[in-house]
Amino acid sequence: MRILLQRVSRARVVVGGETIGRIERGALLLVGFGREDETPPLARMADKIANLRIFADDGDGGGGGGRPERSLLDVGGGVLAVPQFTLHGRTAKGRRPDFTHALAPALAESHFHSFVDFLSQAGVAQVECGRFGAQMAVESVNDGPFTLMLDG
Repeated sequence: MRILLQRVSRARVVVGGETIGRIERGALLLVGFGREDETPPLARMADKIANLRIFADDGDGGGGGGRPERSLLDVGGGVLAVPQFTLHGRTAKGRRPDFTHALAPALAESHFHSFVDFLSQAGVAQVECGRFGAQMAVESVNDGPFTLMLDG
């Protein structure tokens, strides 16, 4: 399980011209599953993300410059989770990415929806998500920028 987390001041995902998910302050998560993810740590990763200190304290407005002291739960932030199998693309050989290390779509979709449920159970105020298998346009305003790669 691989997650690219970006702290955002806002983000949205659009499918076919329709906004299907939107958040204000929070985290945009690009979520991918690899072949080794038959039983990924979904609940543990959701809890980690909910409690990860990625926001500065209120002394600097809660945004960028200070030491990260507050979590999504502390600031009431939302999550926009977007399925992203290309996180498991390999580029070591040739000029075309190799996606054979991504998990089979049916199992990856099941894991993705379970992960989104675990985020809600972890207490994240707002959880929105992209559509598995769809062509999506993802828009975000990165805050910082503050970006982390999480492997589970």
